[in-house]
Amino acid sequence: MVELIQFPWSPFCIVQRRILEFSGTRFKIINVPNGDRSLVWRITRERYYGVPTIHDGRNVIFETDNDSQVIAKYLDDKLKLGLFPRELEGLQSIIWRAIENEIEDIGFRLNDIYWQEMVPASDRLLFLRHKERKFGRGCIDQWRSQQKSLVAELAHRLIPYDQMLLDKPFLLGDQPHFVDFDLYGILGNFLYSGHYRLPAPHARLKQWYKQMEKTKFEKPSREKLRP
Repeated sequence: MVELIQFPWSPFCIVQRRILEFSGTRFKIINVPNGDRSLVWRITRERYYGVPTIHDGRNVIFETDNDSQVIAKYLDDKLKLGLFPRELEGLQSIIWRAIENEIEDIGFRLNDIYWQEMVPASDRLLFLRHKERKFGRGCIDQWRSQQKSLVAELAHRLIPYDQMLLDKPFLLGDQPHFVDFDLYGILGNFLYSGHYRLPAPHARLKQWYKQMEKTKFEKPSREKLRP
């Protein structure tokens, strides 16, 4: 059985979790503390300590750099989901980089404002230390003071994605592709605390998000061969 090693509010973990849910396959979730990645370090033979990580029998799958999609491509190939069609390869690469830089950069800051509601007490010291070593002392207080402007900037940056849904149900057509799951995961992180809603003007994006929450993979039907 596929095991997803994660912590629940991570945007990139939400991406992979939703892909697995979409596929209909059975999988197991293993939650690890944000401050203790020893399980990942061990099963990757001291090559990696991040999440998400996939443990699938003898295979341990993890990302190789900030712009790789090793895990999603592994799941797509294993489960035959069609999330990375050849004709959309370059376009999806451009879009997911924009999502993971421009949208995620604001979304995680807004979610982290409420970090004490999500992080278990036993992990709070290591969580705060990790954030402040990466973004500077008092970073979360700074984001809290900027909350209103960050929400407004996020709404502005989401405009192109709402426009992509003008005449189709998913970002690139009539069925979801990887970029749909990527944006869903990044927005899922933003919404995780329960203190936010998707911007009211983005009605199409709100409808898309609801659809992404429930959509399931349907295997392509085969026409019967006629003599």
